[in-house]
Amino acid sequence: MALSTPLSQMSVALPIGIDGSSRSMIKVQSVSFTEKSCGPLLRLDTVSRKLSLKKRSTVCMSLQQQASRSKVSVTPLELEEPKETPLNLYRPKEPYTAKIVSVERIVGPQAPGETCHIVIDHDGKVPYWEGQSYGVIPPGENPKKPGAPHNVRLYSIASTRYGDSFDGKTASLCVRRAQYYDPETGKEDPSKAGVCSNFLCNAKPGDKVQITGPSGKVMLLPEEDPKATHIMIATGTGVAPFRGYLRRMFMEDVPTFKFDGLAWLFLGVANSDSLLYDEEFSSYLKDYPENFRYDKALSREEKNKKGGKMYVQDKIEEYSDEIFKLLDNGAHIYFCGLKGMMPGIQDTLKRVAEERGESWEQKLTQLRKNKQWHVEVY
Repeated sequence: MALSTPLSQMSVALPIGIDGSSRSMIKVQSVSFTEKSCGPLLRLDTVSRKLSLKKRSTVCMSLQQQASRSKVSVTPLELEEPKETPLNLYRPKEPYTAKIVSVERIVGPQAPGETCHIVIDHDGKVPYWEGQSYGVIPPGENPKKPGAPHNVRLYSIASTRYGDSFDGKTASLCVRRAQYYDPETGKEDPSKAGVCSNFLCNAKPGDKVQITGPSGKVMLLPEEDPKATHIMIATGTGVAPFRGYLRRMFMEDVPTFKFDGLAWLFLGVANSDSLLYDEEFSSYLKDYPENFRYDKALSREEKNKKGGKMYVQDKIEEYSDEIFKLLDNGAHIYFCGLKGMMPGIQDTLKRVAEERGESWEQKLTQLRKNKQWHVEVY
């Protein structure tokens, strides 16, 4: 998810549409946080210890291949040792220069707009935890501040701390290309296109990218109770942090984390071609039916019970009684997407609470007090 130009399905830091539509050096081996698809991957040569471009097709698999695999071993397990969240290891004035590994379009031809899965090689220097964000500084000059670089755009990370190559050296972003179309002519106006999203979606393997962070603690995945329930609600690229959660729960073999609770994902997008990481999620549903539930709201293909478009809040209403019971029993609930997704969801939850004879305001206050309520909207 990205905090930047409005989009219909932006990455956790670029706005998404309702219908889908912070230097510390890190020692890789000691993993200290104190100071300072996939194509060819970058790796650290074990002899020269210098970064070199080399293909590692045996490690980096396509998204489809990953979705069909059983649990995968990850390394280095030292990434599990730090007790404090890694925060702002690199800042805007001194960003880390990473490299693009791959850019893969992950929506079908009928999806409104283009969404890409982008793998970035940080060589293990910018470690993060699931639910955090990277900042990206696109190349060029800030038009509003001549001579200054562009502002940082935040994107939720769509991978676990081990990355898509399972070696702790990459991070993935889910980015929807921001395009502007003149409402009168219907033609695209390139001058108003999102600078950062287009830079990332147009990037080629080996291209340099300046990143900051990681940042954020609101969406960190609580792991104290492996039997906990996690209800995840996303629109479009707001699904990014949840992909990280689910890979950690169901794809990776992490000795210190064995999930045996319930993960329930609600994803709202425009149509079937707009579904993101659907094969991965569907594979979890098949392999872990007792631990994973997956509900989709396709606004341009489905109708709600009133005959209107099916939005994610309509799906929530369908299962509202069950959701409230889970929340009463301590479930965590997460929201990721545009700010515009929240009013409809809040209205739905308030109406359901009233039907149950409860005060939504009091219930929300209690959920926040219990740290069950996690929201990252932009």
